[in-house]
Amino acid sequence: MSAPTLREQKKKQTRQVISDAATGLFLRHGFDHVTIAEVAAEAGVSKMTVTNYFPRKEDLVLDLGEDFVSGPARAVAARAPGLSPVEALRDDYLAAVRRRDPVIGFAPEPFARMLTESPVLLARLREFHELREAAVAGVLAEEAGVRSPAEDITPYAVAAQLGGALRVLFGRLVERVLEGADVEEIGAAHEVEAERVFDLLR
Repeated sequence: MSAPTLREQKKKQTRQVISDAATGLFLRHGFDHVTIAEVAAEAGVSKMTVTNYFPRKEDLVLDLGEDFVSGPARAVAARAPGLSPVEALRDDYLAAVRRRDPVIGFAPEPFARMLTESPVLLARLREFHELREAAVAGVLAEEAGVRSPAEDITPYAVAAQLGGALRVLFGRLVERVLEGADVEEIGAAHEVEAERVFDLLR
């Protein structure tokens, strides 16, 4: 793999500066009370630069949204022969728990509180959950040679169950973060709950 060019490094740095500036403002004032213009001023860039890197204001907070949406579908698609979608997702999710991955909900308490106190961010999260389920359904339907629920509802029903489990786990993890427990304590307790959820799915 070739080293990133100077232009690529500069773009990455600019994106990080904007993200850091936005996060600081959102944590101090609340997501819904900060404008894109204020983020731009804090980061020392133009409003257009902010929107070039982050087309939606919510993306400034949920910048891991692409991984959130596509991760489970990738895990299911890349599973070993003979491994069920449930087992593949279980292994992928538990690995994320053990590395305390922010994509599944590990975050500092102030960040989690900001997220849950904003109707706009909560609405965007619901959209991410729906897109994630649809991505898993797409993988399962393609594997089964199914083009729509009218042809065979099975892949879509399976994806709904997997998506529902992930939604419950995400909500529970955020609840634990908001309770203010130590991250290692949170992780250990959440791993037990995740095992329980996947046992139920099996």
